[in-house]
Amino acid sequence: MDEAPLYLRPRLEPPLAPLLGSSDLLHTLADALGSPLDVLLPDRIADNAERFADVRRAHRLGGREFFAHKANRSSALVRRLAATRAGVDVASIGELRHVLGAGFTGDRIVASGPKDSDFLWLAALTGATVHIDGPAELDTLARLVRDHRLTPVRVLVRLSGFTAPGVAIRSRESRFGVPASALDGVLDDLERHRDAIEPVGAAYHLDTVSLDEKAVALEGCLHAMHALRARGFQPRIVDVGGGFGVGYVQDRDGWDRYTTELTRAVLGERPPLTWGGHGYGLRAEGGAVRGSLGLYPAYRPDAGPAYLDALLSRTAPTLGRGLGALLLESLYDLYVEPGRALLDQCGLTLARVLETRRTRAGEPMLRLAAKATDIGLEDHGVLVDPVLLDRGGPDPGPGGPGAGATGPAGVFLTGSLCLESDLITRRRVFLPRHPRPGDLLAFANTAGYCMDFAATHAQRQPPARKVAVDGEPGRWRWTLDEHYSPVARPEGRSV
Repeated sequence: MDEAPLYLRPRLEPPLAPLLGSSDLLHTLADALGSPLDVLLPDRIADNAERFADVRRAHRLGGREFFAHKANRSSALVRRLAATRAGVDVASIGELRHVLGAGFTGDRIVASGPKDSDFLWLAALTGATVHIDGPAELDTLARLVRDHRLTPVRVLVRLSGFTAPGVAIRSRESRFGVPASALDGVLDDLERHRDAIEPVGAAYHLDTVSLDEKAVALEGCLHAMHALRARGFQPRIVDVGGGFGVGYVQDRDGWDRYTTELTRAVLGERPPLTWGGHGYGLRAEGGAVRGSLGLYPAYRPDAGPAYLDALLSRTAPTLGRGLGALLLESLYDLYVEPGRALLDQCGLTLARVLETRRTRAGEPMLRLAAKATDIGLEDHGVLVDPVLLDRGGPDPGPGGPGAGATGPAGVFLTGSLCLESDLITRRRVFLPRHPRPGDLLAFANTAGYCMDFAATHAQRQPPARKVAVDGEPGRWRWTLDEHYSPVARPEGRSV
């Protein structure tokens, strides 16, 4: 190989790391249940929720952690979380029905996302707290409460589009939430609906990883809480939503090296790294790079609970005090709604190698028993290497890709659909050796959005089945996702 391998090795922690060391178990599961296969670790989501709670408690704040259910449709994950103190954030009536059946009560549920009358009615009936995104939604909810003689519904006024006087930072536009500049109108509406609505706080919606933008938004929520109190309401909750992030790759040097070499490849200074010269948002014009890199920052040392700690420790842009201290002084509770971050290290996706071949141009390709929509890492801008799980067996034979090769292999990964666009990776992925048919590739840390957010039944190929695994090496126990229960089970047979 002319160029040195460019690895993006995944960040692995227990129990995901030791599970990946149990190759025989993972091969057995894929043999029995098919490829692709999603493997979930429910105990890890409970641990992650506790880590977020530890940060909140370190800042001496009350409140609760809510799992953003849209990040994964698993039953095992929400059932395991139901056995903790955490709550759940639902963004559809289907998700609301699912979590009610998993054991959550209304006082541990917040309802967000676009909502129709059926969704609002069930949320109100079960006592969930509802994020209000606009006047029409508020009017509909109040009418349902009156028409059905329901208990007044707790609501959080969700805001977006914040600015701070004298601060050269403003949050970007969002299609969710009430513009902060329109808060007075919403307060008028809340006063009209005092008999049906109980405003319990303020929230924000931001699609960003910027701590500066989130600090402006959190300070804006503090101003909104003051405005609610001035109208005679008694708000007590500030909800900072999600967006805490995940670190996918294990080292900064590997990430920096890859992005540097990708830029060089776009400029033609080195051989291509991607299929068809794909630049992930970068392009060459007149000998210079244009555009912006449309990738998730896969190396994130400040992700998850550490990101929440950094936000609460940050000084408010205009109030001049720490944001966590300001929440504490006002005796406000803190709600957080992690999705991706609460699913960090909670699962992996297995895909069987079906075929190894080369294109006419000599590009090495691996066809996997999976569709690109089953492994949505690149769809979410995440670049990270899969883990090769060797099955053993004979070499691929004379002339086949990797025949006789023992060193690193750079390959493109393609899916099983009859579509040119069914590429699981648009980049050449470097593996320790050329895979053989029957081997497995394990895509680590796919539980957050990358398992089933875009999964389809295209060409009548079903999406991945899900299994839940707990235990430890030598004593792993597994069950189908839909059969999982957090209730202690008989030991039975361990694998």
